[in-house]
Amino acid sequence: MIFDVGSNKMKSLGPILTVLMVIFAFWYLMAIKLNSQWEYDQAVRAKVEVGFWDILPNTMQQKKPVLPAPHQVLTGLWDGLAGQPITSKRSLVYHAWITLSGTIYGFVIGTAMGILLAVGIVYNRAMDLSVMPWAIASQMIPIIAIAPMLAVVVHALGASAIVTKAVISAYLSFFPVLVGMVKGLRAPEQMQIDLLHTYSASKTEILWKLRFPASVPFLFTSLQVGIAASLVGAIVGELNQPAGLGARLLQGTYHGLTVHIWAALIVASLLAAILVKTIQGFERITLVKMGMRK
Repeated sequence: MIFDVGSNKMKSLGPILTVLMVIFAFWYLMAIKLNSQWEYDQAVRAKVEVGFWDILPNTMQQKKPVLPAPHQVLTGLWDGLAGQPITSKRSLVYHAWITLSGTIYGFVIGTAMGILLAVGIVYNRAMDLSVMPWAIASQMIPIIAIAPMLAVVVHALGASAIVTKAVISAYLSFFPVLVGMVKGLRAPEQMQIDLLHTYSASKTEILWKLRFPASVPFLFTSLQVGIAASLVGAIVGELNQPAGLGARLLQGTYHGLTVHIWAALIVASLLAAILVKTIQGFERITLVKMGMRK
């Protein structure tokens, strides 16, 4: 029986490992192709004839490669996470914490705003016809275009750097929560609402005892999208700030440190995965307590 369980796990890991091997092989091939031109140019300047096998080792260890090889990224990642004190400005843990603080701050604001607007839209016809179209239109504006304007306005009001990031994060995260909550609050059937009316239930009682419980699965699905969008907003908001993963990405771009860029991107991806998994954990606990999941 134990052998069967282990065999099943190996079978499930097989496709994943195969895909990873293909990705890494393709990554190495592209790194060789993109980095080889620099080596050929250097050989021409030095008036030295070189072949492909002569330059191959150098394409794997350039200081500022066009595309860093996987082992270079892993080395940079390890150095940024474990090779520096976490209080150092060269530490990816330090920058990730700054990004995380702005993400959570903006996510809380965006979630609260999305829930309140959803309740207003469901219970008020005028808000349904006016707020919802504007909420949809607000997401049509590229965040990279509006972020500098928001940053200037918020900074002019005397707000701190974290508030600037939080405003941008909230701007991105409120919309999925709004859409999900509107869908969830409208999920109960009219027959269920009519049944509560026969018991003289008020609108507030219907909201708390019927609409909100029905909206919980929709809310958690929206929160998973919202927390990822909030992280994107925080990173974009840091492009004009001295610290954070966004600042790290911009500094790497200015100085051509592609290894630092890729390491920061991987940390941002891991941070997003952890945040989404955390929301999923809360969802599982909540639904079990509500009797919606075993």
